[in-house]
Amino acid sequence: MNKTVWEKYDEKGRNLISTFGEEYRQFLSKVKTEREFVCEGKKMAEEAGFRDLKFVTGPLKPGDRVYAVNRGKNLCLFVIGNQPLTEGMNILGAHIDSPRMDLKQHPLYEKDGLVLLDTHYYGGIKKYQWVARPMALHGVVCRKDGSKVFVNIGEKPDDPVVGVSDLLIHLAAKQMEKKGSTVVEGEALNVLAGSIPMAGEEKDPVKKYLLDLLKQEYDIEEDDFVSAEIEVVPAGEARDYGLDRSMILGYGHDDRVCAYTSLRAILEMQNPERTSCCILTDKEEIGSVGATGMHSRWFEMVITSLLAHEGKADLVHLNDTLTNSMMLSSDVSAAVDPNYEDVNDLKNAAYFGKGIVFNKYTGSRGKSGSNDANPEFIAKVRKAMEDSDVMFQTAELGAVDVGGGGTIAYILAQLNMDVIDAGIAVQNMHAPCEIVSKADVYEGYRAYKAFLTNIR
Repeated sequence: MNKTVWEKYDEKGRNLISTFGEEYRQFLSKVKTEREFVCEGKKMAEEAGFRDLKFVTGPLKPGDRVYAVNRGKNLCLFVIGNQPLTEGMNILGAHIDSPRMDLKQHPLYEKDGLVLLDTHYYGGIKKYQWVARPMALHGVVCRKDGSKVFVNIGEKPDDPVVGVSDLLIHLAAKQMEKKGSTVVEGEALNVLAGSIPMAGEEKDPVKKYLLDLLKQEYDIEEDDFVSAEIEVVPAGEARDYGLDRSMILGYGHDDRVCAYTSLRAILEMQNPERTSCCILTDKEEIGSVGATGMHSRWFEMVITSLLAHEGKADLVHLNDTLTNSMMLSSDVSAAVDPNYEDVNDLKNAAYFGKGIVFNKYTGSRGKSGSNDANPEFIAKVRKAMEDSDVMFQTAELGAVDVGGGGTIAYILAQLNMDVIDAGIAVQNMHAPCEIVSKADVYEGYRAYKAFLTNIR
C-alpha cells in the first residue's frame, strides 16, 4: 500500500486537516437540503465579495466575482479570468441533492389511533436502512398568496423528532425471509407523527389535533401540503468517527462533501488566468432532470449572460466557450470496505486516506452511461495535481459487472468539453449515515483549487 495523506503531512498539516474537517462537519450538520445549501452558499459567496449577476451592469473585468441562482436550488459562481471567456473556463460541478424521503402531496392520515405522514423515497436507497431511527423535517410550504413557510423540525436539542417504525424481531419471522429489496416496502415508509386525540372529535381526532398544532405553530393548512416540498432526513449533527477522530459520519456526504470543497475552492480564487466556475446542481440522484437538474439549459443561459457582458452573446461564442472549457465532475466515489472487499477490483479501487479519486469512467456493464474521459485531458489533470503536490488515486466504481453508477459528467461532455469525475471516497454511500476520511476531504479541497489554478 502506498502512503496516505496522513503520512504526507507534519503536525501543522494534520492540524489543517482537522480544522478544515471541523468546518465541513459543522456545515454538513446545518445544511441537509439543496435549498439550504444554496442559501448558505449564497451567504458565503457574498461574504467573499461575489455579486448577483442579475444586478451587474457593464463589462466584467478580470478578478470580478459573480454568482447566479436558479429557483433556489442551483448556484453557479464565477471568478472572471484574464483570458476572454471564449478561451474556456475551468469548471467544478457537484450536485447538492441527496437520497431521502419526501412527503407526498396528501401525506396526513390517521390509523389505529396514530397519525402518519405518507412519503415517497427519493434516489436509490436500501429502504430498510431508513427505519427505526430519528428523522427531521426540512423544507418549504408555499401558500396560494405567494408567501412561504420554511420548516426545520428535529434539529434543535429540544425539538421533537419523527421516524418510520420497524417490525419487532419477535414477530418478524416472515419479514426476515424476504429479499433485502423488499424487507421494507416503499409504501411502508410512513412517518409516525402524533398520537394525541383532539377532545370532542370522533372522526380522525389525532389528525385534527396535529393539524390544529400545525396551524398554531406554522399557520399551515392541510391543503398547503399540495404546494409543499418537505424532506424527511436523518436528525442530528454529523459526528467525528473513529477513536482517532480521523473520519466524519453524517447524512449527505454524497455529494455535499464535493460540493462544499468545490465551493470553498472557488471562494478562495483570486485573479485566475482562465475564468473559474463552480456549478452546484440539483436532481442528480434521480437523473438530473427538471428545470434545476443538469439536463436543464440554465447553465448555458448563465454563460450566455456572461458573454453578453463582453458583447458576445451569440451561439458561436457560446459554443467556443463550452468547447474550450475543462471540468471536474465533483462527485463521490466508493471507498473499499474491508467487510465487502469482493465487490471491488482492489487494484483499481478507492481507499480512505489516499486523496481525491479520479474515475476515468463510471457507468455499468460495458461502461454504459459513462463519460469515459480522454487520456489527453487526464494527462493535464495529472500534471495539475503534481504541480500542487496533491495526492490522488484512480478507481472504478466496483468490479466489472458487479454494479455501477453515474454522475453529471456525461451531460457536460455533451456540450463538447473535456470532463472527468473527481471526488472523495465514501463508505455507506446512500445510507442515512455516510462516512468520509478527513484527510480526503482536505486533499479534495486542495485538488479542486489546483485544478482551477493550474489547468491551461
